[in-house]
Amino acid sequence: MLRISDISYSIEGRPLFENASATIPTGHKVGLVGRNGAGKTTLFRLIRGEIALEGGEISLPARARIGGVAQEVPSSSTSLIDTVLEADTERAALLAESATATDAARIAEIQTRLTDIDAWSAEGRASAILKGLGFDAEAQLRPCSDFSGGWRMRVALAGVLFAQPDLLLLDEPTNYLDLEGALWLEAYLQKYPHTVLIISHDRGLLNRAVQGILHLDSKKLTYWTGPYDQFARQMAERRAVLTAEAKKQDARRAHLQAFVDRFKAKASKAAQAQSRVKQLEKMETITPPEEARQMVFTFPEPEELSPPIVNLDGAAVGYDDTPILRRLSLRIDQDDRIALLGRNGEGKSTLSKLLAGKLQTMGGQITRSSKLRIGYFAQHQVDELFIDETPLQHLQRMRPAEGQPRLRARLAGFGLGADQAETAVGRLSGGQKARLSLLLATLDAPHLLILDEPTNHLDMESREALTEALNSYSGAVVLVSHDMHLLSLVADRLWLVKDGAVAPFDQDLEAYRRLLLQGDEPEKPKAPKKKVSRDDVATLRSEVRKCEERVTKLTDMREKLAVKLSDPALYDRPDEAAVWQKKYAEVMEGLDRAEDLWLRAQEKLEAAG
Repeated sequence: MLRISDISYSIEGRPLFENASATIPTGHKVGLVGRNGAGKTTLFRLIRGEIALEGGEISLPARARIGGVAQEVPSSSTSLIDTVLEADTERAALLAESATATDAARIAEIQTRLTDIDAWSAEGRASAILKGLGFDAEAQLRPCSDFSGGWRMRVALAGVLFAQPDLLLLDEPTNYLDLEGALWLEAYLQKYPHTVLIISHDRGLLNRAVQGILHLDSKKLTYWTGPYDQFARQMAERRAVLTAEAKKQDARRAHLQAFVDRFKAKASKAAQAQSRVKQLEKMETITPPEEARQMVFTFPEPEELSPPIVNLDGAAVGYDDTPILRRLSLRIDQDDRIALLGRNGEGKSTLSKLLAGKLQTMGGQITRSSKLRIGYFAQHQVDELFIDETPLQHLQRMRPAEGQPRLRARLAGFGLGADQAETAVGRLSGGQKARLSLLLATLDAPHLLILDEPTNHLDMESREALTEALNSYSGAVVLVSHDMHLLSLVADRLWLVKDGAVAPFDQDLEAYRRLLLQGDEPEKPKAPKKKVSRDDVATLRSEVRKCEERVTKLTDMREKLAVKLSDPALYDRPDEAAVWQKKYAEVMEGLDRAEDLWLRAQEKLEAAG
């Protein structure tokens, strides 16, 4: 169990924590949320002991191992699989000792311990983790130096997952994953056997992979049970209640103050006035939680063009005379909202570059409207900003004829205020750099906006603002993103990039999510089925109802057990805690099976018409 007791810490005189406390039960998966700059990453450093507390205490069970992703895996000649295997330092040390040990008793101890930690299946487990994060069998044998920094970060993540520390600290792990990798990580974390604390702005991850939310706000920590959406609803309700109570208190305060002001000078009323002064002094101020920041993205509006704005007819595209995608026959109109789906390496970014004009066709034809303007945002562009220049200087280079007031207004339209406008890019946060890159990509009011992972480094409020801006934007949008929440709210067309081709995906995002997790191919059209009788339909409906009731019952049990396990006093009785944790694991396993049965029953009913 992780106990955070009355901690205090400041940076350059600015308090980040003041007597903050929280308890994370053993085995729980918890999302750490809070505004950018609130101190989430600093809390991780405090937990790891990298920096010293000014007050309070952070405690873990004796010999508990803490693990997190290093900033970057070294660019070494060691293969990916060996790099991950080396992350389990105990296994590596035991294997090294076993090669030189001569004492029979010690050799027996080593072999027993290797068996206890399941050392002999280690290579298979490491390979499975690497595969889930996008590395096939061939890639796993290549040296780390063959891969870019972003891919090496995936190797670092694979290493810490393989080592299975007792407390796993993850800071925005999906920032360097694609959709497939992010969904795999969700599923992996759900079954991770130890405690997880994860900083993330990925709403899907925080809804599906955690059991609670640790909220850092106003220098305090508050633990909420349940997924992120439940936390958001509770916070909204709490804000509404406290706002109403604060208004009532303000009215009461004004009433008392009016009496004091009116009668304090009258001897006959002096005692009553003094009594009300004391009431005012004793009144504890009710302060509602701060409203979420109103973040903005203001995209300039393009003029309307005749459809289609882009048309591909039998086009092919690739690199070095090697086609990656062939026979592309696609059309984009100005009102399209298209999400590109596909496993890593299938060609989503290649298609994006073709549409953006960054790559030329190798065959076939691509036709663009003669007046078409295209805005293109890819994550690497954030790294290509001039770190010694300010955002204002970036705009001045691109718009030398515009005055500063207009340029500052453009920056403000993307949430970059007066302070950020004059700050060197190298000192800006990742989110602020992403905002600047999005501004530069949309500066010319493009008719087609191509966004490749635009939400990396954006906090929750910024992602919601981007969603609103894209939905009100009058140009076409092509999206590649691991943020399924964004895709579900913005995209109305899905294109699947697979096996060198691009075709409409006629199911929804949830079906695609299941497809990725199962590793199955899309279902092929089946032969017409024979008619189903009314009795059969009634039986199927009854089965669906039973399955739904079973899921509801198990969900209730899970929530009750979660409340039980969130009680810190329980862990003063380790044997009892272990029993409840085992029951929780059994309920979670049963719930997985029940949900699967419910889904299958529902599919059978729908297939029966």
